[in-house]
Amino acid sequence: QVQLVESGGGLVQTGDSLRLSCAASGGTFSNYHIGWFRQAPGKEREIIAAINKISGTFYANSMKDRFTISRDNAKNTVYLQMNSLKPEDTAVYFCGASSAIVYFTAANYNYWGQGTQVTVSS
Repeated sequence: QVQLVESGGGLVQTGDSLRLSCAASGGTFSNYHIGWFRQAPGKEREIIAAINKISGTFYANSMKDRFTISRDNAKNTVYLQMNSLKPEDTAVYFCGASSAIVYFTAANYNYWGQGTQVTVSS
């Protein structure tokens, strides 16, 4: 079983950057695809990006210009670099681990972290 812990969130201003980290323990990290999702109040959880076991990446169409996902298997950590942040990026950001073939949807994720809040002020 994999445990995930997100960190790096906070309160920033429009145009700022943040790097989120997702640290994994308790399992063989390199066996899992890792995804970053976010959920704003009253909205469904949406995928931002995912990185598979061989570091292939997937981005939601609206995210690919400002967000970059990467993984460091030696550190059991996946990162999400977020640039040019906007108020509409305000949400709780979650990372998840999936062993499914299709890892572009939250329903196929087995494990989740507790989330980290990102708030972007205008």
